[in-house]
Formats: sequence, C-alpha cells, structure tokens
Amino acid sequence: MSRLILLILLFLLLYTILRYLMKKMLIQRKTLSEPEELVQDPHCQTYIPKRTAVRKKIAGSVLYFCNQECLKNYLKRDNSDR
Repeated sequence: MSRLILLILLFLLLYTILRYLMKKMLIQRKTLSEPEELVQDPHCQTYIPKRTAVRKKIAGSVLYFCNQECLKNYLKRDNSDR
C-alpha cells in the first residue's frame, strides 16, 4: 500500500514539473514570435494583416487590398480619375 501512495506522489510531482515547464515554453514561444504586420487598404482605408491581403502592383508600387472587391473599386476609381 505504501508503494502505491509513493508512486502516486511521484507521478503528481512529475506531472506538476512537466506542466510548469510546458507553460514556461509556451510563454517564451509567444514572446519570441514577431507581431503581424498590418497594411492599409488604399480604397476603404482599413488595416489588414499583410499575409492575408490581396497584392497588386500598380504604377511600380505594391498595394494591398482587403479583398478583390476593394481592388476592383480602386481600379475603377483610378481609371475614372484619368
């Protein structure tokens, strides 16, 4: 019976140590990751993550749009201004 209690206590101790170490590793991983870069849509002026934005090279510069509709509206407005 005493072996069983000792085994359970040992298991709980190991579980607590591993849980603490895993939590510490997750916190370090979150702080090491870079914040996501945001870009502004030139048509609707909203900020969107650069990795999910629709990219279009216009007049030698890359512009970022929140969706295809904003891109189309921007191109229509740009063409009507000329």
